[in-house]
Amino acid sequence: MIINVRRSLAMLAAFVAVTVVGMPAAVAAGPLPINDLGSGTYLGFQGGLYPAGRNTMPEAHRTAGVNRALRVRPVDTTGQPSADGRYVLLSIGMSNTTQEFCSAETGGQCAPYSLIGQAAADPQVNHDKLAIVDGAAGGQTAGTWDSPTDANYDRVRDTRLAPLGLTERQVQIAWVKVANANPSVSLPAANADAYQLVTQQGAVLRALKKRYPNLQQVFFSSRIYGGYATTSLNPEPYAYETGFGVKWVIQAQITQMAGGGTDPRAGNLDYDGTAAWAAWGPYLWANGLQPRSDGLTWARSDFGSDGTHPATSGRQKVADMLLRFFKTSPHTACWFTVSGTCA
Repeated sequence: MIINVRRSLAMLAAFVAVTVVGMPAAVAAGPLPINDLGSGTYLGFQGGLYPAGRNTMPEAHRTAGVNRALRVRPVDTTGQPSADGRYVLLSIGMSNTTQEFCSAETGGQCAPYSLIGQAAADPQVNHDKLAIVDGAAGGQTAGTWDSPTDANYDRVRDTRLAPLGLTERQVQIAWVKVANANPSVSLPAANADAYQLVTQQGAVLRALKKRYPNLQQVFFSSRIYGGYATTSLNPEPYAYETGFGVKWVIQAQITQMAGGGTDPRAGNLDYDGTAAWAAWGPYLWANGLQPRSDGLTWARSDFGSDGTHPATSGRQKVADMLLRFFKTSPHTACWFTVSGTCA
């Protein structure tokens, strides 16, 4: 463990030393968040959440996402359209994911500061037709979601959906936030964990479509800041680089659907049959106390004792971003709220 911590500290030191092309050293005290990086680069990799250093998706992908949003509709337990039916927004992922999405308290109720807790108290949310279900669980890393036969999917079906009278055919939207435990190879190495995540997340997209045949949309988020980590579970630079893993799998789908061929790492992501349409949800990483362009920061107090899992304030910070995203995105407002539109 001492060796692993020393290695993590050495990697963090190298991570902080990275500067951004075109940025003064005094400004770039470590890498910029991917959404602030733009056409600049990190270790030669261009920033921007979407291709060409942009934070907005290409028009064809945007339009396809709106069309998928408009397909979200109430269905019965067999998946048939029904005025009395429901549709499910499901979380997929690990400990951080479930803590931010639900933070289940004694008695099984989600904490009021979590996404589910906040949504339950928000009159703008469509409580009549939308069911928000936390499928994530502690220790469930990317490799435990990458096959439709993974035990996680039976667990979600039997212990998360069924008790609410819901079925897999009613799941139509997913929020996915996954990572690997104890990563050891960072970019730009050819076997870096970020590249492994591209392969795994591509497989997750296909697995989700197999288990949830009516799935229309998948929104990805990458990890929060890992610079306070005291263990090798997922420190920097790996937490930051999960953002490139998400960026590249979404980019792979965009490229494939534009006729650019199937990405060799991500695999077939055709959203007309093999996978659901995929895009970024909220991008959660900021460089510690260095404010992001929108003001986001991560303080040590936002984390628990291991510096990796979010404390209450950190969980609420992510939940706030999730709620704002789902209420205002042109790809989600029409099904998440009672009066929003998707366009």
